[in-house]
Amino acid sequence: MSESTEPVTDRNAPVTETAPGVPPAEPLRSPGFVRRAAVASWGALEALRARLSMREDNLFLLLSVVIGLFSGLAVVCFRVAIDLSRLTLLGSAAAPGPLRVILVPTAMGVVLSVLAFRIFPNVRGSGVTQTKSAMYVYDGYIPFNTVIGKFITCALAIGSGQSLGPEDPSLQMGAGLASALGRRLRLSRDKVRLIAPVGAAAGLAAAFNSPIAAVLFVIEEVIGTWSGGVLGAVVLAAVSSVVVARIFLGAEPMFQIPPYRMVHWLELLGYAVLGIVGGLSSLAFVKLLAFMRPRLRALPHWTIWVQPALAGLIIGIIGLKFPQVMGAGYEYMDQAMHGQFVWQVLIALALLKVFATSLSVSSGVPGGMFAPTLFIGAMVGAAVGSVQLHYFPGHTGPLGSYALVGMGTLFAGFLRVPMTSVFMVLEISGNYSIILPVMVSNTIAYLISRQFQPTPIFDILTRQDGLDLPSMEENREQVVLRVESAMRQPVGLILKASDTASDAASRLGEMAEDPLLVSYETGRWTLVHKAELENAVSSGQGSLSLREILPGPRLSRLHPDQPLDVALRLMRDAPFLPVVHRADARRLIGILSLEDILAAYRRVSGAVVSSAASPEVASQAALND
Repeated sequence: MSESTEPVTDRNAPVTETAPGVPPAEPLRSPGFVRRAAVASWGALEALRARLSMREDNLFLLLSVVIGLFSGLAVVCFRVAIDLSRLTLLGSAAAPGPLRVILVPTAMGVVLSVLAFRIFPNVRGSGVTQTKSAMYVYDGYIPFNTVIGKFITCALAIGSGQSLGPEDPSLQMGAGLASALGRRLRLSRDKVRLIAPVGAAAGLAAAFNSPIAAVLFVIEEVIGTWSGGVLGAVVLAAVSSVVVARIFLGAEPMFQIPPYRMVHWLELLGYAVLGIVGGLSSLAFVKLLAFMRPRLRALPHWTIWVQPALAGLIIGIIGLKFPQVMGAGYEYMDQAMHGQFVWQVLIALALLKVFATSLSVSSGVPGGMFAPTLFIGAMVGAAVGSVQLHYFPGHTGPLGSYALVGMGTLFAGFLRVPMTSVFMVLEISGNYSIILPVMVSNTIAYLISRQFQPTPIFDILTRQDGLDLPSMEENREQVVLRVESAMRQPVGLILKASDTASDAASRLGEMAEDPLLVSYETGRWTLVHKAELENAVSSGQGSLSLREILPGPRLSRLHPDQPLDVALRLMRDAPFLPVVHRADARRLIGILSLEDILAAYRRVSGAVVSSAASPEVASQAALND
């Protein structure tokens, strides 16, 4: 993304429009009733906030519902625009003429070049990485003209036959609408930064008609945290957007799934094979896209104006023989579920879709990768199911279940969002009994993809764009250092609060440890210095117990399973902290000091440096560079 924002030192200050070319706080440029309704809605929200003196946290939750409503309407209009674009450009015939199949994507490639590289320069890409960069680099700022540009260019691209889908653009459009609303209401910069993923979940939920999968994807890939406040806003936005989408588009599932039943427990072996094939397919998809995109971008600059047209020409040529590859391909996924293709055609469609999607994305055509991933998964799954049905008819269930599980398998292997892939299949099918095949296949594909492609696809794309955004998968896989890995055994004398000062002082002897731990019967711990004991004895307080002469503050306790960052926050100025048993706070297991924590981090850093010297990590670093 090329947009920038003016530096603001106070992160809680209200946000105003600062990017060039975008008027401050400008309402939606929609004619007639829609424009008046938008202006009235914003005015009502501002009046409500002023009248009720609403706290920003409460307004944030209320605003998430409004964001869901607007995002749902935007996605409905986007779907209608895609259908109108396809009917206008390719006609209403099931099989357009060969001349139109070749000329339309080629000519629209020229139009998309002008729109994407001249008029709307921020619309390139799928929309997921752009939304993440808006959150982590631009403090949630997404220009509203990017929403308009994404709407127009993606509708034209998908309608003209480019091998792309509408889900990722819907995600970015929802984030852009949320960003505009947040700036309009002058939310603090922190809230504007967090409101973008709320809109992203709303847009994706309406596009997928699956709120749970949308919430999980935004948590897994965009936010990376399960914070209660953000999670509540994301859920409210996703639910409200799906309600709007179902009002206009109907509540029917995306695909007509045949009833699922497991014929025999050995059928799980077939789904395991599907996981292997799906994992290898997703790996090939990632490798081809990671190979093709930087090489097309490295061509002379003038070629960016012809690359979308050439991509459209090649896809049109493929469409002469296999028109199913063009566009999102939802209807052909449904046909694959009902066994309308032989396995040879299914394999050909999967391979050609991998190539066509990689070509569309690499050439800079705006559009999403979700629908192509589902398409490839449906074809791979149906192909595996067809082969198994041919050789093991007694141990094979409905073919549609293999296509459906294949969708989730590619989703888990290519996009690397395992939880989202499982719940997406459950929401699409509406059948919980398919959970076992989904978990088996998705897990195998995810593990294969992780093993042979350490960097997820979205991280590859952002690094190719010169951005260093946080990797949610890397954060999930990081080793969490815990207290037990850094603590040391207690050495020296452990005093009791019931001991007298003179008794404690007499037991010190020549001990070098200072200060000493003092244990209370209630599980409380504190510290005492030798000098304090000696002063107490010399001042005539030797007969008093330590609890009487040590009224100091309680020492924080640690447990072995707590992360080291918790220990750092509790350490304060204490020289060390006691590590106690969770079932008995009086039972000392070890002690932990700041030096122990730093030593543990140094050991881990040394291990990371040693592993980075391996050929596998070095080759991956070269790919990222």
